[in-house]
Amino acid sequence: MACLSTSGRRGLYVVVGTRNQLTQKQLGQLFWQQKIGRSFSSSAAVAAALLGKTTANNISTLLPQRNFHGVGVVMQRNTAITAGQDYFANLHTNTACNSSSSTTTTTTAPTTINSSNINNNNNKSSNSTIITAQNCRQYSSVHTQQPAGPVREIQIDPYIILDDDLKYFYDDVRDLLRQGTSQTELDKIASYYFDGQGKALRPMVTMLMARAINYHLNKESSNLLHKQRFIALFSEMVHSASLVHDDVIDQSDIRRGKPSVNALWNHKKVTMAGDYILSIASIMIARLKSDDVTIVLSQILTDLVQGEFMQLGSKETENERFAHYLTKTYRKTASLIANALKATAVIAEADENIAELAFQYGRNVGLAFQLVDDMLDFVSTAETMGKPTAADLKLGLATAPVLFACEKYPELNPMIMRRFSEPGDVERAFELVHKSHGLEQTRFLAKKHCIEAIRLAQELTESPYQKGLQVVADLVINRLK
Repeated sequence: MACLSTSGRRGLYVVVGTRNQLTQKQLGQLFWQQKIGRSFSSSAAVAAALLGKTTANNISTLLPQRNFHGVGVVMQRNTAITAGQDYFANLHTNTACNSSSSTTTTTTAPTTINSSNINNNNNKSSNSTIITAQNCRQYSSVHTQQPAGPVREIQIDPYIILDDDLKYFYDDVRDLLRQGTSQTELDKIASYYFDGQGKALRPMVTMLMARAINYHLNKESSNLLHKQRFIALFSEMVHSASLVHDDVIDQSDIRRGKPSVNALWNHKKVTMAGDYILSIASIMIARLKSDDVTIVLSQILTDLVQGEFMQLGSKETENERFAHYLTKTYRKTASLIANALKATAVIAEADENIAELAFQYGRNVGLAFQLVDDMLDFVSTAETMGKPTAADLKLGLATAPVLFACEKYPELNPMIMRRFSEPGDVERAFELVHKSHGLEQTRFLAKKHCIEAIRLAQELTESPYQKGLQVVADLVINRLK
């Protein structure tokens, strides 16, 4: 998985990277070239580009120049901004550059992501999918250094093909927060979780869907992509603001392997810092001047608050309880991903069917992500998760593994109603979940949502980004933290 660099932004940059990174970027460019009717002068040039056997200077002559964030330009990245300038406008119009990569990217053995692959209980964790030899032949028919046979298969890693969109992502968030206030401590608290140590799942999936939809609609516009990137920024800022507020509500002491904001600053300041993040994110979206996008993204905030209120209550019967849990999970987790993806379609002026496809894909990925998260709370370690395990039980929350375990062990029902408040409740519930099939049933349900997400992604025109959307399902179901 590619690391997201958050340093080294000053000065001039050149188009440099590992062979794997260059291959991924060139592959994306080749898809665009085929779409808009461009072609290389010879099949040998195509093969050389795919296999990384050409220099950076030669590559720049083969590939179309584009002004997307971090792509194909060499310029001064960190231009000074005076107090009187509009930072949002500057960020909107400013193009970015490629950064040299010193991080070695590691990928696992290639696997093809499809429904049967997800259904395999012995499926190993994979960061990649395959564009088959049949698909590769439309770009190159020359022989590789391998023995005679199919053209070399190309791996797709979502984080690599989006490296230009994500490499300065957290820098840009911190810049937005810094420009919005003169209060040093407020900026420090608000920026605390934007250190590049998160999974960056939400912005990654948002940009994958944005680029996949743009390809599907045959729209190659740097202005459109900049707007969609603001939506990705919004999704991560809202997510982090919710973490800040969660730390206050749950009185957490640790998150992502370091002290939580709640442990370092008082509750009042932390709460206001969360509100500040939301306000800056809202200003950013308002500047897109799209009522439809604003309405879609505002639903995220409505759902988050309602989800928190639902988490404070419970239901008497088992059927009501599980429906309550799934609705709460959608509002707290899946709504953010679903509506962010829908917003990228809306701002691209896609029709209602594509907008709904994006929404449903995000909804399924979001639900699967939270189901896996609830499962890991019972099986992972605190060191791996970066936060205490069995945390939900200690907070009095009955998640999917517990609700499934109730079918075999009805004694869990009164514990759920009293929110595991009596001595020994947490330990006994933890034991019963492991003795039941609750964890397996939770994983099975998560897989069903991943399979549906793959099916939806396959309805879009084939591209590296459409393939990446399918890989995301594998990343979600096989993640370890």
